[in-house]
Amino acid sequence: MGLGGCIVLVAVGAILTFATDWEMKSVNLDLVGVIMMLVGIIGIVVFTSILKRRRGVGTPPVEGGVVEERYRHYE
Repeated sequence: MGLGGCIVLVAVGAILTFATDWEMKSVNLDLVGVIMMLVGIIGIVVFTSILKRRRGVGTPPVEGGVVEERYRHYE
């Protein structure tokens, strides 16, 4: 599930919990909405933590160990 799916889960869960007043005998829609919001939030947290690990921290290694300064001019 991607980030968009998680956001959709949170949005639909919030709509079910806060914006509807439907009554069903066998299903508590408020509880279903809260569960959907929690699953969406957990998905967002997991997705962002995985994305941080994929990107990595720091600069990529430079071949030869020297950074070329192309745009710096000395007079």
